Amino acid sequence: MRILLVADGRSPNALNWQNTLLALGYQVGLVSSYPCKRPAGVQDFQVIPLAFGQVARPGLSSSPEKPGVTRSHWMHRAVSHARSIFLVARYILGPFTVRRQAEQFVRLIAEDPPDLVHALRIPFEGMLATATPAEIPFVVSIWGNDLTLHAKGSPWMRSMTTHCLARADALMADTRRDIRLSLSWGFAAGRPTLVVPGSGGINLDEINRPHPFTTGSVTGYLPAGVPLIVNPRGFRPGSVRNDVFFRAIPLVLRSHPDAFFLCPSMAGQPEALRWIKRLDLQKHVRLMPQLPQDQLWSIFQHAQIFVSPSQHDGTPNSLLEAMACGCFPIAGDIESLREWITPGVNGLLVDPTDSAALAEAINGALEAPELRYRARAINHALIQERAEAGSTRQAIDQFYRQVLGLNR
Repeated sequence: MRILLVADGRSPNALNWQNTLLALGYQVGLVSSYPCKRPAGVQDFQVIPLAFGQVARPGLSSSPEKPGVTRSHWMHRAVSHARSIFLVARYILGPFTVRRQAEQFVRLIAEDPPDLVHALRIPFEGMLATATPAEIPFVVSIWGNDLTLHAKGSPWMRSMTTHCLARADALMADTRRDIRLSLSWGFAAGRPTLVVPGSGGINLDEINRPHPFTTGSVTGYLPAGVPLIVNPRGFRPGSVRNDVFFRAIPLVLRSHPDAFFLCPSMAGQPEALRWIKRLDLQKHVRLMPQLPQDQLWSIFQHAQIFVSPSQHDGTPNSLLEAMACGCFPIAGDIESLREWITPGVNGLLVDPTDSAALAEAINGALEAPELRYRARAINHALIQERAEAGSTRQAIDQFYRQVLGLNR
């Protein structure tokens, strides 16, 4: 069976999904919406840039920068300084880039038709894959912000989101919320659906396996014997409220002056540098580059608290990984995250617009080691039950076979 993925080929989630399919014995093709290297194991590979993907730095996610290295290309600096403006531009102009590229996508499929096309998110990969010929099954995955944020970004985003879901023969999402919301955005009731992590599942054996770097480059330069709080979400305009996160830090330091904050995926980011300078946080915050998965897991295993102040989200894979590593989660109080976190039991949920509430939650968790200890066991069992890669892989296989009308 041959599945054509339409995805950001730089994304760790896309690479994980590809590896899941290869482990299931599928043949995998990839149409990447951003320039990237051809992933190992992919039979057919094509780049079709969408929504300014041609100006992206190749390998953004698969080739992390070294600590201290910042972007040099003028376009990336401009984007970093004007993320909100850039996001609005993508909402207005992005759909038109999809329409221009649809003909190329149709020609590609006609040359070697796959058994199934799967777009790993709606904007803008799912919008492109909506052009899949009717005789080929089309599956689309919803990410956390696809319906609650991006679909409302412009009339064209709304129209193309509705068109995508109306065309979809089946739907995957990382939250039950998005399956429910999809019905009001054009998805037909009764068609196959599946709720699984966006990465395809959490490999607990791999996360818990000792790694040789543990005493090396990452943890070797972390401060010892102090509370560590990690926010790995990076800058996501309209979704993650990192302004709230940075404003909460001085409030935490009043009660815990030795607390230290780790920020993967924020190295060299102008927004982060401005907050650190404005609030005089140089001695308490470390901006880090985007890290390989195993190094990020090591940080989760060493940190006491994971913070994700998001106001629009699905189920962040970093949240599930942090929970699997025993890091206590504090996140925005939104519907999707209530599917995973019961406040005061296995984490805390706060108003993502309230820096005082976030600081209070961090201080409370630091002062309640027994809560963190109980949450560790609960979260490990929760990941094992609902997100472990072995069981989700079987569910994904059964789902594809259902869509194709095959029996196991």
